[in-house]
Amino acid sequence: MRRSIVCGILGAAILSSSCRGAESPAGPLTLPATGVTSQPQMTVSPRGLILSWMEQRDATFTLKFAERSGGAWSQPVTVASSADWFVSNADVPTVMRMSDGTLVATTYPATDLRLEAYELRLSYSRDDGKTWAQPVSPHHDGTKTQHGFATLFELPNRSLGLVWLDGRDQELNQTDPQGGSMALYYASFDPAWKQTAEALVNPRVCECCQTAVAATSEGAVAAFRDRSLREIRDISVTRLEQDKWTPERPLHVDGWEIEACPVNGPALSARGAVVAAAWFTVKNDTGQAFAAFSADAGRTWGEPIRLDDGVATGHVDVEMLDDGSAVATWVEFADQHSQLRLRKVTPSGGRSASITVAGQGAGRISGYPRLARQGEDLVLAWTEGAGDGGDTQIKGAIARIPK
Repeated sequence: MRRSIVCGILGAAILSSSCRGAESPAGPLTLPATGVTSQPQMTVSPRGLILSWMEQRDATFTLKFAERSGGAWSQPVTVASSADWFVSNADVPTVMRMSDGTLVATTYPATDLRLEAYELRLSYSRDDGKTWAQPVSPHHDGTKTQHGFATLFELPNRSLGLVWLDGRDQELNQTDPQGGSMALYYASFDPAWKQTAEALVNPRVCECCQTAVAATSEGAVAAFRDRSLREIRDISVTRLEQDKWTPERPLHVDGWEIEACPVNGPALSARGAVVAAAWFTVKNDTGQAFAAFSADAGRTWGEPIRLDDGVATGHVDVEMLDDGSAVATWVEFADQHSQLRLRKVTPSGGRSASITVAGQGAGRISGYPRLARQGEDLVLAWTEGAGDGGDTQIKGAIARIPK
C-alpha cells in the first residue's frame, strides 16, 4: 500500500471517536465515509453541508463527498479516482457547492513525487456530481513544483475565486541561492468557466501552511502564514478590493521565528463585515492558539484571545455565530493525550469553558480536524488512525453552541 506523502507536522495528536458523557455538549456523529478514509473537508451552502474525503484501496485514492441536509446524509458520490495523486494529510481536496448549485472540486495530480511537485486541478458538475467537466488548471507556469493548499470561495456574480501556494519561483528563479520562494497566487473563473485572472498575491510565504479565505459584505479577505527574510512566520491578511489584493498586513505581530514550515495555517469565518480568525504560534517554546475579531472586513484586528488551556499543537478552525461571537477549535496536549477542543469567544475577549470533543482514547489524529456550522449544529470531523502504519478512518461529532 502506497503511503501518503506528508509535510512535517508539529506534534502528534491522539484522540478517540468517543465523546464525553451524557452531560457533554458534544456527541458522536455517524459519517457516510467507510473503509480506509482520511482528509476530511467541509463546506456549507444554502443546500446543506458537504463533507468530502479520500478513500484508499491499495494504491488508488478516490475523492468522495456526501451532503447533509435536515440532519441526514446523502449517499456518497465519487468525484474522481487516481493512483497518481499527491496525497497529504495537510493539503486536502475540497468539494464546494456554489450559490447556483454548481459543484466545484479540487484534485492534486503529482508531477514529480521526488520533488513533492504536483498540479492543482479544478472540475465542476452541474448535475449534483453525476458527471464532471474535464479538469482545468488555474496556473499556467509549466513548472514541476508545488501547487496546492488551495482555498475556494465565491465571488460576486456567481464567479469562482481561489488562492493557493505556488512554487514556480523555486524553479524559475535563477538568482536566489536558496532556489526561490513559495508564493501565494489567486485565480478567478466566470460562470461559463472562462478564466478571468491569474495573479501573484504575495511573493514569499510559508511553504506548506494552509490558506484561508472568508467572504465578507465588503469583499474577500485572505489569511496565510507569511515568511520574512528573517524567517519570521506570522499570519498576514490581505483583502480583495476592485479585483486587486491589498498589501499584506499582520493579523498580529507574534514574532515567531522558525526556519522550517510548521504546517499550521490560519482559519477565517465572516458574517457581514465581522470576521473571526484563529491561528497557531509558539511563544517561549510553548505552542499557543489564538482567536481575534475584525469589525471592518479584515482591515484592522482586535487583541488576540487565548484559546488553549495550556499547550496547543494548533490545527485550528473557526465559525462565526449569529450574535457576532465565534466558536473555535484547536488541538491541545493534556493528560498525555492530544485532545480536540472547542470554545466560544467574543470580540470583547470573553471565553466559554473549553469543551473536549475527543482525545481520551487510543486513536491517533493523522490529519487536521475540521469545523462547520449548519444552523444550530456545530459539525466536527477528523481523521483517526490506529497507530503507526495502521489504517485511518474519519470520525465525527455534533456539538451544541457553548454558553
